[in-house]
Amino acid sequence: QTQLAESGGGLVQAGGSLRLSCAASGRTFSSYAMGWFRQAPGKEREFVAAIRGSTGLKLHADSVKGRFTISLDNAKNTVYLQMDSLKLEDTAVYYCAASASLSLVALKALGGNDMDYWGKGTLVTVSS
Repeated sequence: QTQLAESGGGLVQAGGSLRLSCAASGRTFSSYAMGWFRQAPGKEREFVAAIRGSTGLKLHADSVKGRFTISLDNAKNTVYLQMDSLKLEDTAVYYCAASASLSLVALKALGGNDMDYWGKGTLVTVSS
């Protein structure tokens, strides 16, 4: 059974850091497009970052560029999201997702639609 499991969320003060992990099981995701998305209360889901393990290509949303970094450990089948300089507006549930067919650009443009697999999410709360 293919599963994605996020971890690493929690409560952090503004300006602080967190590292989210997304552990994949049931298949190898190195050729997949792996993405992080987030959804804040009362808001639509939005793209955060994406990576393709087979090429190393990465894409980050403008709102997190320079603060967040996506990475992938193919040996561990795990995707990470290093989040630095956190802001109050980064508070959201963060989801990991995978697509076998989408390009990183399409993944970003579709905002999470047409992904093949989703994790259950991990809550990140940034306090003042």
